[in-house]
Amino acid sequence: MTIQVKNLDELKHAANSILKEFPDDRIFLFYGNMGAGKTTFINALCEQLGVLDHTSSPTFSIVNEYDSANGTLFHFDFYRLKSEIEALDMGYEEYFYANKYCFVEWPEKISNLLPLECVSISIETTGNQERTIKAEKK
Repeated sequence: MTIQVKNLDELKHAANSILKEFPDDRIFLFYGNMGAGKTTFINALCEQLGVLDHTSSPTFSIVNEYDSANGTLFHFDFYRLKSEIEALDMGYEEYFYANKYCFVEWPEKISNLLPLECVSISIETTGNQERTIKAEKK
């Protein structure tokens, strides 16, 4: 599935489309360059899932936990990890295998630890606010 987003206002529709396309999936991996809009798009997904709290990048905390109408969900940012051992030490598998929504930025940092079934989302900048969002099941 490929979605063209022309501005921030269209993210809500894109998030809704992806959640409808992958209704049974819980692990979503986000790929894209720094500043591509991964966190912004995850915020839109959280909004669609009924998160009422303010969402932000967990760059320093590694994981943020939010309550939503669909239960607890987790937002990871593995950018600062130096090795996969750090993810093991934080107990990543307890999150990934809890059947809760997990939105993962910089999953390439833990590529050997990723579940076999997940949704890969790549975000590419194509203009000032324009993005191409590609989602596929792995």
